[in-house]
This record gives sequence, structure tokens and C-alpha cells, in this order.
Amino acid sequence: MRDRLAIEDVRPLVACGRFPAKSVVGEILPISAVVWREGHDALAATLVVRRPGGASTRTTMVAGTEPDTVHALLPTDAPGMWSFRVEAWSDPFATWRDGIVKKMAAGHGADELGNEFEVGARVLGTAAEQATTAGHGDRATRLLSAAAALRGPGDARRRTSEALSDEIAEAMAADPVRELVTTGQTHRVWVDRREAQFSSWYEFFPRSTGGRDQDGRPVHGTFRTSRAYIDHAADLGFDVVYLPPVHPIGHINRKGRNNTLVAEPGDVGSPWAIGSPEGGHDAVHPDLGTIEDFRELVEYSADRGVAIALDLALQCAPDHPWARDHPEWFTVLPDGHIAYAENPPKKYQDIYPINFDRDPEGIYSEVLRVVRLWTSLGVRIFRVDNPHTKPPDFWHRLISEVKRTEPDVLFLAEAFTRPARLFGLARRGFSQSYTYFTWKTTKADLVEFCRQLLAHVDEARPNMFTNTPDILHDSLQRGGPAMFAIRAALAATMSPSWGVYSGFELYEWQPVAPGSEEYLDSEKYELRPRDFAAAESAGQSLAPWLRTLNRIRREHPALQQLRTLRFHTVDNDQLIAYSKLDPATGDCVLTVVSLDPHGAREGTLTLDMEALGYDADARFTVRDEVTGSEFHWGPSNFIRLEPWSAVAHIVVIPPCDPARRVEVSYRTHIVD
Repeated sequence: MRDRLAIEDVRPLVACGRFPAKSVVGEILPISAVVWREGHDALAATLVVRRPGGASTRTTMVAGTEPDTVHALLPTDAPGMWSFRVEAWSDPFATWRDGIVKKMAAGHGADELGNEFEVGARVLGTAAEQATTAGHGDRATRLLSAAAALRGPGDARRRTSEALSDEIAEAMAADPVRELVTTGQTHRVWVDRREAQFSSWYEFFPRSTGGRDQDGRPVHGTFRTSRAYIDHAADLGFDVVYLPPVHPIGHINRKGRNNTLVAEPGDVGSPWAIGSPEGGHDAVHPDLGTIEDFRELVEYSADRGVAIALDLALQCAPDHPWARDHPEWFTVLPDGHIAYAENPPKKYQDIYPINFDRDPEGIYSEVLRVVRLWTSLGVRIFRVDNPHTKPPDFWHRLISEVKRTEPDVLFLAEAFTRPARLFGLARRGFSQSYTYFTWKTTKADLVEFCRQLLAHVDEARPNMFTNTPDILHDSLQRGGPAMFAIRAALAATMSPSWGVYSGFELYEWQPVAPGSEEYLDSEKYELRPRDFAAAESAGQSLAPWLRTLNRIRREHPALQQLRTLRFHTVDNDQLIAYSKLDPATGDCVLTVVSLDPHGAREGTLTLDMEALGYDADARFTVRDEVTGSEFHWGPSNFIRLEPWSAVAHIVVIPPCDPARRVEVSYRTHIVD
């Protein structure tokens, strides 16, 4: 009977079930399916869930808004591998009830309904037997009483009154009679810790934390001087600090300032040119300190509520120990030289890319050893450099093996690449992914971009970085301080995870050349100490805005979600509005952001009231979390934003009927 009833279009489903869907602890995961059968008999479905450790639960699914669809919301409250399946079954009680009600409405009397009375009584009798077996005697007694009434004297209304009552409906729903039970396929969901979805990242170079000497020259920082930057990140409300590679830097072909091909004495080189006679991926740069100093930095950071994410960049400087001991791991050119990295027109003469098709087992074993070393030192997050230039099966194998014994370890894919690669890497285990957010600056682009993310929400989690050491977008070069505030507002409220690269709060905007996205005096090639306190004291810092954004994100579970992101209409292309809903708490936040850093913008905001859980003509009072102001809103509202006062409204939509908001979440979680 496995295929007697049809079970189709089960969601979430990733790559036809080849890879597990994703969720995090505390998220409510929407499950949906299409179930159907021939004829007119009633059909229902049960969601069967197996938790990590083996315990299982069964939940009757509810009918969706579209015919033959069923839904359930699954609270994923423990990390690990979950599984679920949908069971479809014929519901004889619902079939009987629907039929006899229609016949009675058509005027059929008791003398015409003898068979219907007996059919209903038998179904109720079966339900009573189930209740007795389960130890629910009171329920069994009520069911038998209703069955007896159907077989007793009286007119149709009297005989069916008890069987059609709410009490009997509740009793049947508690343990329904199921016929023609058809079992669907089992699907998997990997549940990560909450930080896999919700996190605020701050990137800095430890070597730039040493300040300046008495002559104003930069001093090379250490893991100990990095503590001040950890404190700075924590003060701004960030909970993850990402460190570029901290390993020894190659001397051969070392790059000079602004990516010049010849390094001058004292030039520090690029941290991504990993490896020298001092060591490789399993060592730290001697000027930063020792391995023990690094361990202490991890512990110091954790005490302040900040996790350290370490760069995992699988490439080598020409003098890396791997290049010496394992030349078979690289591509050797016809002239006998190892090929350096290229991404035309860019050339990276200081880096050898690894050829993963040569000795794949040896490379895998060594990388796994390196990752295990850093996890033993307390690292639980890796930001992986350019994973899309390495084989996808390598990442799937590596991440699966690490998470088999250390399931709390997270991997962020720095994959600025085409959607197929981005989402393909996510399916293979990456916890988060960089995205094209940096280049999405118009309203139309942002809406289309977010809808693409929603279409892949079960497999990929975005991390919207405003900038990186490689990416200084033209909008930041030309938009002034207000554009920095705008981009931060968008990233922090659109995505559960977002990040900034150090210097963003100081409005660093100068490119190395017109049309370039590289910074002038790039920190990739030189030390760049910063005085954050002085800038803030002088009123020349975005720090207060970053604190506000991160505070609002922590206080509102709605902003920690992605699935319920919905856009609302504003009749001005320079104003964008969207809301998020947290199904567990009912928290709802609506954000309106100006995209114009130079002038005031105004327009009419038309709310999708249904998406907010309200009637179409409802009115309510909202509170702006940015300014503390209150506004009285309805379906249409006047909006005005001025870049010199506030680039965004972040308003809390007051609670409506909790049951209705949960009902809305069924629909808004499902992406067509």
C-alpha cells in the first residue's frame, strides 16, 4: 500500500534529497507537501519526525490555502541530523461527516440514511478501540456514546447531534482513524547551532593593531594588542571577529604596498601568501606571537561574547613547506616552474594554487589535520577563502568529516561567484555564504536578489558583508557617510548574518585608482593602525549607528529570520520597505530604508496587511526603534527619510491575534 495515495512536492527538499536541508536551533522549520487521491473521499497527512538520538513525534498536518496542500511547522530545538517523512491517509470520519451533512442539508431523512448511520457508528467504534488501547477511557466512552446514538431512535438531527459535535471532532483529531496509510520518503535536515544563521561579523588584521611609534610609523601588532580590537568589536555589538590568515608570510615574490611586484625592505606582504621557512598553515606568524598566544586570544574573545573566525585559505607562497615537500600538489608548467595563481587580468605571483587532482588523498589528509589543529585551539568558525576554486566533493567530504565529531564547527564560504557554485557549495555543507549583496544597490536589484535567496533558503544562508579588503564598491566611494549608513542598515536588517571590514566605521572610501574596487594603501599589503576612539570623539565615526543596528538585531527575533522576509510597496524607487516575522514569538519588524545618500526622499508606503497578520483596513501604532518615535499607521502611510537625520525607519509592528500570525507564517514560509 506504499504508493496507494500520492505524496508529492515535499519541502524542504534539497537536490532531490541528495543533501540535507538546513535549519538552526530555535528556528521553526516549515514542512509542506501535496497529497491527493482519486475520487471525493477525504484525505489527511501526518508529519513523522525523528530527532537526533532517535526519539520520534507525530503531528497531523493542516490543510493549506491551495487545494491538496498540507503544512506543518517544526520547531528544531536541538542540533544534529533530523529526519522527517509525510504519511498520507484516507480519513473515513471526515468523509462520512461531509457526506451525511450534505445529505441532511438536501432534506434526506432518517429513513434514507440507515447506511450512513451505520458507517459512522463503525468508524466511531474503531476510534473507541484505539482510545481504549491507548489508555484514554473517557475518550472511548464519548465515542461509543456517539456511535450508540447513531444506531438509536429519533430523527436524523437527533441521531447525528453527538457525532457531529465539537467534542467528538476533537476526540477524532486526537487519534484519528487512518485507512490506506501511504508512507512517503524520508528526508533529512541538518540543524546547526543558532550562530550558523544569526551572527554579526567584524573583520580586522591582527598585524595592524600595534598602533604607531613616537615617529608616527606603524608598529606590527600581536595577538596581545589584538585584544583592543576585540573589545572594539564587542562594544559595537559584533559577536564574530574574522581574522585574515595569521600564518607566516612568504618572502619569495612578496608583494609591496598597493600590490607592487617588488617589495621594499620592511614591506609585510599579503597574509594570503601563506608559508615561509617559519612554517605553513599549522603555524602563526612569529611577529604576531606564538600558538599559545593565539589560544589565549581565542579565550579572551570568548569571555567577551565574541567568537573568532579564522581564515582557511588553501594556497601557498612559493616558500611554503608544502611547495618544498609536496611539489606534486601543484601544477608544474612545461618549463618546470610551478604555476602561480591568476584571475585575468589579475596575477598573484606570490601565491601557488593547489591542484586537487594530484594526490587528492594526501591533500585531504593534510587539510583535515590543519583544521583539526585549529579546532583544538578553540576555533569553531572558519571563513574559507575562494572555495569555488576547489573541487566541491573535497569540501563535502572535509566538512562532513569535521562535523561528524565536532558538529558545532561552522564554515563560511567566501564565494563571490555564480549562483550555481554559491548554492552548490552551500548544499555540500557550508554554513553561510558570501553573496553579491555588495553589488546590489538599486531597489529592483535588491528585491530580485533577496527573492533568489528566499528560493534557496533551505540550502544556503547568506552573510551580507558591506565591504571587504578586496571590495570597496563605487557607491561607498561616491556616496559619503550616509551611504555607509544605508548599506549597513540594509545588510543588518535584510540578512540574519552580516559583516563589515574594519575601517567601514571610519568611512574609508578612497580607491587605489578610478574605477577600481581596491582600497588605496590596501591593508592587504601594509599595516593600517586606526584610532577608533578619536574618530568617534570627533563625530567622524559610524560606530553609534553600528551599535544601534546590532542592538535592534539582538532584541528582535524577527530580524534573526530570513524565511519570512516580505517586501512592501513604496511609490518611490529610492525607498525600499520590507518586513520580517518570527513565528515562535510573533515579533514583527518592518524596515524602510532610503537608497539616496544625498537628499530627502518621501513616498507612500502601502502595507501588505495580510503578511503582517492584520485585516486589510486595520490601524495600529508603531514604534521606531531608531528614534523612539511613534507613528499611527494603516494600509497606506506617508514616509519621509533624510540622510542627514535618519536613513531608515526600523519599526515594530504590534502583536495581533497570535493564532492568526502563526497562520500567516504557514503561508509566508512557503516560497512558490
